[in-house]
Amino acid sequence: MTDKTRCAWCSPDPLYRAYHDKEWGVPLHDERALFELLTLEGAQAGLSWFTILKKREGYRRAFHDFDAERIARYTEVDVARLMADAGIVRNRLKIEATITNARATLALRESGGGLDAYFWNFVDGRPIANAWTDIRQVPACTPLSDTIGKDLKKRGFKFVGSTIVYAHMQAMGLVNDHTTDCFRHRAVAKLAQRK
Repeated sequence: MTDKTRCAWCSPDPLYRAYHDKEWGVPLHDERALFELLTLEGAQAGLSWFTILKKREGYRRAFHDFDAERIARYTEVDVARLMADAGIVRNRLKIEATITNARATLALRESGGGLDAYFWNFVDGRPIANAWTDIRQVPACTPLSDTIGKDLKKRGFKFVGSTIVYAHMQAMGLVNDHTTDCFRHRAVAKLAQRK
């Protein structure tokens, strides 16, 4: 029996496959989950995504299940606690960015929306349906990720450059970048049509 065809970037590791098969590219509208993905994408900068996936549970524990309200109240004591936590990437700039981004997320909610409304407004609520036939066609960033990244920075967010934003767009399903030979391409496209 042959295995399913997946995007070329997906390794055979069960953790990686579960992420690819169940999460990546699925249209996401949950505020906490969107904040989690934005945080993890920022944490991944300069590292492999697999490194972050292996530490994901550590991040959930260390950052109180990505409760933005709680994280926004973190103090220097919390930064010190996180810097000592081997379950996450112990990079002070990335840790402080998560706290800053929690505060910016709350400000975004207060201005009449939240991460869900913010991101989905850029595509009028409909995912961008790409049809890449080869992984080499998939961009690392786009003019839209440039625009979103610049706007997020204006709103006070950190670690939101265009490449990080595009990875977030892929992860949250704002764009379907499963290659056409991947068994998830059609399934994710159908999920997007239900919106």
